[in-house]
Amino acid sequence: MKTTTLFEQGGHRNLLLPDYGEGAAVQANQHLIIDSGKGVILDPGGHKVYSKVLSETFAQLGGGKLEHIFLSHQDPDIVAALNGWLMTTDATAWASQLWTRFIPHFGLDRLVTERLKGLPDFGGTLTVGSVTLQVVPAHFLHSCGNFHLYDPVSKILYSGDMGASLGQDYLEVTDFDAHLRFMEFFHRRYMASKVAMQAWAKRVRKLDIELIAPQHGALFRGKPMVERFLSWAEQLECGLDHLETLYGPP
Repeated sequence: MKTTTLFEQGGHRNLLLPDYGEGAAVQANQHLIIDSGKGVILDPGGHKVYSKVLSETFAQLGGGKLEHIFLSHQDPDIVAALNGWLMTTDATAWASQLWTRFIPHFGLDRLVTERLKGLPDFGGTLTVGSVTLQVVPAHFLHSCGNFHLYDPVSKILYSGDMGASLGQDYLEVTDFDAHLRFMEFFHRRYMASKVAMQAWAKRVRKLDIELIAPQHGALFRGKPMVERFLSWAEQLECGLDHLETLYGPP
């Protein structure tokens, strides 16, 4: 699989990097946004994919500069190789303020710890080149400190684990009902509750979204497919909604 261009207009590009994962590790997507020669890498992954993702990022940037590393939450498939990224670039890493004292346990060198910055609960913005990206709260989906990233130029919402699917062999969802078997269990088990799902759906409906790009699995392209996913997510009982069944018999 080659790098896939999800959007390109002028000096603005949204790229899905090749799937470098293998073995027992969960499949994970790495996304790169480039504007005016400046870049942000999203959820860059663990040690097994680090060198290949780093190399492809530099290749796509050309002579440009990686300015930001966006970490949707604290899981190892997102942050495990962060020390390498901070040691080999001048980029600033961003994660929820809840995780800035925990992420260093992945082995951050003391020389780079000051470039791991905490995001407040309500989110904020990141500027890349001439574009201001929106940091969108997605708390408890599934992490208690969780964010998504919205690009207003491409109208892509990078949704982390929301929309994640496992085991499908296609890049984009074309049949939503057929796709459910690849994502339903994940969302029922990993997402905190219907209340959290509904709060998130209400928030992201304020955005003009043409594509939802999860950190695992297939993409949701086009407003009808985006709305189909949001409508499904906000009615799904998950997490605490069926807590008693997880504990089994007394």
